[in-house]
Amino acid sequence: MLDIGLLGSGGGMPMPNRYLSSILIRYNGRKILVDCGEGTQVSMRLLGWGFKTIDIICITHSHGDHIIGLPGLLATIGNSGRTESLNIIGPKGIEYVVDGLRRVVPYLPYDINIIENPKQLTNIIGDMDIETLELDHSTPCIGYSFYVNRKPEFKVEKAIKNKVPKEIWKKLQDGEIINYSGKEYKPDMVLGSKRKGIKLSYITDTRPVDKIPEFIYESDLFICEGTYGNENDLDKAIRNKHMTFSEAAKLAKNGYVKKLLLTHFSPSIEDPNIYKVNAKNIFLNTIIGKDRLVETLNFTE
Repeated sequence: MLDIGLLGSGGGMPMPNRYLSSILIRYNGRKILVDCGEGTQVSMRLLGWGFKTIDIICITHSHGDHIIGLPGLLATIGNSGRTESLNIIGPKGIEYVVDGLRRVVPYLPYDINIIENPKQLTNIIGDMDIETLELDHSTPCIGYSFYVNRKPEFKVEKAIKNKVPKEIWKKLQDGEIINYSGKEYKPDMVLGSKRKGIKLSYITDTRPVDKIPEFIYESDLFICEGTYGNENDLDKAIRNKHMTFSEAAKLAKNGYVKKLLLTHFSPSIEDPNIYKVNAKNIFLNTIIGKDRLVETLNFTE
């Protein structure tokens, strides 16, 4: 089970009713934060999921509305009693930016590991993998895909048929190869076929690029920027390297995702629901993001 809390649904600047675009992912008691603009901590406090167990902070790019809140958050995590190291992932140049921001929080009770522009990270939290995709924005920017692998089903009848001792069933189920009483036993002697996991994809800020549909393919939830809701703002979206609602919906449709969650709304949009039809006409299962909206993803098979 994967819980996703939309901490903020705004872009550009925080508004009285809308914090800056950021999500918090909760999985197996640990957490991943994606982006950390000004005011992120306030929304985190309101959500109530805590700070100490944030193991990874993923930054899409270094514009202020996605990273300015980082120094204060790092200090708060330290004040929460954390001593374990923390990973910060980001695009090219993220190490330089984080080093600059850390000048105001030079002393922390935990180490920070910076991972710059990775393509794939496996088993980053338990059995979760992370992939990234370079996007088209006015500064280096990456999208993220989070995939929770699901273990194949344990088949009792298969274990019995292969005469596998019960004492080693659990280890084989966990993927180990076991030598027991002079004989080698492999996981496929007790396991069924591979099962689909859980996929979450997050894309902001960017123009639509050809590789996005493949990158988000069959996501259970696709969180995407919808900076502009009005179709008349397409020229503005192109100029500022952002997307309209309809462009995000086309990506969702072409990527065969299950659900689209729009976020990162321009400060000029008072109520993004007014433009919801522009997305739903293309991709029906579209929802408009709002601060502290929570979505839960479960294994489906």
